[in-house]
Amino acid sequence: MSEKIFDVAIIGSGPAGYSASIYASRYNLTNVIFGKLPGGTISEAHKVCNYPGFEEITGLDLSQKFFNHAKSFGAKMEMKSVTDIKKEGDIFNLEIDSGDIFKSKAVILATGTKRKKLAIPGEDGYLGKGVSYCATCDSNFFKEKIVGVVGGSNAATTAALLLSEVANKVYIIYRRDALRGDQKWVDAVLKEEKIEVVYNTLVVGLEGDGKLERVKLSKEFNGSDILDLDGLFIEIGSEPNADLPQRIGIEMDDSGYVKVGEDQSTNIEGIWAAGDMTTNSNGFQQVITATSEGAIAANSVYKYLKA
Repeated sequence: MSEKIFDVAIIGSGPAGYSASIYASRYNLTNVIFGKLPGGTISEAHKVCNYPGFEEITGLDLSQKFFNHAKSFGAKMEMKSVTDIKKEGDIFNLEIDSGDIFKSKAVILATGTKRKKLAIPGEDGYLGKGVSYCATCDSNFFKEKIVGVVGGSNAATTAALLLSEVANKVYIIYRRDALRGDQKWVDAVLKEEKIEVVYNTLVVGLEGDGKLERVKLSKEFNGSDILDLDGLFIEIGSEPNADLPQRIGIEMDDSGYVKVGEDQSTNIEGIWAAGDMTTNSNGFQQVITATSEGAIAANSVYKYLKA
């Protein structure tokens, strides 16, 4: 058991968590960050081109800069998972997977989300080599290419429209017989000459020598079950890492996202949440919104502790 009582424990080592730590340190709040994957899911992005100050940077490099920044300001880093949180008086006891107990006066949850995957052979091997889970991040790498988008809701339709601005051809491959989501996006997709929808079809295989070159479909399309592609964007949604919030009684919406106020507060006094796991930022899950929420949460913790 750690005898030290931190001002704030930050659970999650992605952009929201690091941002919260940086701001907490600037407020002279002692803080500890828990997370087994430094950088969170952004570390898996092949390139990031929309974070201010970096015209182009790999997700791994950006997450390393976040890590170094937070550490240089004095954050304690623990590459461990928090399995449970219990409150005794005004102090939170955080149970760690190693069996240790850490104590803090406040908690910021920033465990993010996990991308839903197709769960087909080779999917992880082609990540950054033609397979992407973020059109906003990677669309510019497919200029004048032929790409596919898996999915049929808002994430897929908006990704396809974004890709149509740079790619020569965009296929939407969807398992149902009609696109879903906001009608304005569906209408825009159906009017766009560069986009073609392949209905009632699944992607069941990925092929290519060192990089993605083609996909195997569950049924024939234009006389073949093989479709040549330079890139495949998997836009079938994401889901929050909700195990810990659910275990400790944090209020969530029907999709498992943590409900927060404008100050990132949750329904439990002394616990805030930030980043992709929350209901804030209009569902726009980007690095810049996660870092913003992390900064707001740290500011709220500062005001709470000083009150």
